[in-house]
This record gives sequence, C-alpha cells and structure tokens, in this order.
Amino acid sequence: MAQYNEWMNSRLYALCATIPEAELRRDRGAFFKSIYASLNHIMYGDLAFMSRFTGNPAEVPDLGRDLWGSFERMRNEREALDCRILDWSKSLTPEWLEQSLTYTSKIDGKTRTVPRWVLVTHMFNHETHHRGQVTTLLTQMGLDMGSTDIPFMSQFGVDGGR
Repeated sequence: MAQYNEWMNSRLYALCATIPEAELRRDRGAFFKSIYASLNHIMYGDLAFMSRFTGNPAEVPDLGRDLWGSFERMRNEREALDCRILDWSKSLTPEWLEQSLTYTSKIDGKTRTVPRWVLVTHMFNHETHHRGQVTTLLTQMGLDMGSTDIPFMSQFGVDGGR
C-alpha cells in the first residue's frame, strides 16, 4: 500500500501541478471545499498517523491548518513524506502490527486503543478515500487522472496506468 500510495500521489500531484494555484484553492463544493484543502487534509492524516507510529513529527499538526502555504511546497513535502512512508513500511513486522496503540484523536477528542494493523490500514484507506474526492474534482474540470487500479502499477508489468 505504501508503493501504491507513492505511485498515486506522484501522478496526482503531477496533474495538479498543471493547474494554477488559484484554481487548486477554488471552492468546488467538495467536503474540504478545494483540491488544495483536500490534499492538505490527506497530508494532515499521514502526518498524524506517522506521528503516532514513529514519533515524527513530535506532535500531530492542528486539524484544518494550511500546513505548507503553497502547492509547490506541499508537493515537495508530499514527495518526502511518501519516501518516509515507504522506508517505514519496510520495517513493519507482524509482531509490531499486532500490538495495540493508544492515542487521542484530534477529530473527536476521544482516546482509543486499537491494533496497529487497523490504524495502518486506516491510514492508507484514508488517503485513497480523499484522493478519490480529488480525482472527481479533476474529472469535473475535464482532467483525466488515468487508471487508479493497483494492478496497473508498473511493478506489475503495466505502463504506469495510462
């Protein structure tokens, strides 16, 4: 899933880079209003879970805050975070995944104790869910993201999903 995440993000951000920043920030009626805010929320979620899993960042960022200030900076940070997630995912063991993690959500303020495998699964599912919202907005703008199917990834012998 870390490989899929990186593949999808690299393609999604490349397509978004062709759009003027004002258009990325335009309210399009989505849950987070704009493409930019939706991408920012995905980054928030990834940073929140990586903070819980690894202690980096030391604190979960504030919910709803613009983390980067510009699409270009967000794109650079996304690439770095995807590399970090890929490296981290290689260190996971069944024993680590089976252990529980207690955390307090910034979404609802509740403290939960959940098996790590559930939280890792949720992190990747969360990314996929919100990328789907972004690809819908791009489609409404007449922009084609291409296939988002896992079997179309190049490591499976296909041309990268186009």
